[in-house]
Amino acid sequence: MPSEDGKLRLVCLASGVGRTVVNLHQRVAAGRLDASIVGVVASREDCAAVEILRGLGLDVRVVLHEPGMHRGEYGKRVWREILKGDPGLVCLCGFVHFLPIPAKWEGRVMNIHPGLLPSFGGKGMYGSRVHASVLASGVKVSGCTVHFADNEYDHGPIVVQRAVPVREDDTETSLAARVFEAECEAYPEAITLFGQGRLAIEGRRVRILYPGANS
Repeated sequence: MPSEDGKLRLVCLASGVGRTVVNLHQRVAAGRLDASIVGVVASREDCAAVEILRGLGLDVRVVLHEPGMHRGEYGKRVWREILKGDPGLVCLCGFVHFLPIPAKWEGRVMNIHPGLLPSFGGKGMYGSRVHASVLASGVKVSGCTVHFADNEYDHGPIVVQRAVPVREDDTETSLAARVFEAECEAYPEAITLFGQGRLAIEGRRVRILYPGANS
């Protein structure tokens, strides 16, 4: 749903420092992303994202993942908070918990992954674990992937990918920094394409339409 000013309404989900949400917020504030962040859902009260994002004036709600909680129940609690923002698009921004995607929300939930899917993805593959696996594999290229989330880990149709070189002297930290720079460009690009109605999902593929092609 668009906001009153016609901008795409985003609800972002975070579990860590919130750098991805900060990047999107900065793009919005600078007029470089035609969207509005109407809410943030965090999975921990003590994660840095809560304080940082509230400091930016964003509405941050915390939904704790209690020990032993079934992921279906946790998902329901998260979705209750998401829906309060009446979003047009849900953006997973380093959210480490599995979020079940209701059928009517298929194609309206995006995720960004710090690797080139389908490689280096799946359950438990997030953050530094991805970069460690990339370095251990000996590949020469890494990058990031924005994809529509479905009900499998890191599996949905790919929207945008950006590649970065893996250097011989890379550490997990240096590679992560280079990949994050790519993420800061790729996620806003994917959100912009979605907001312009230029993404067509065809099975496992996402076609990017030329402006006016779907009119």
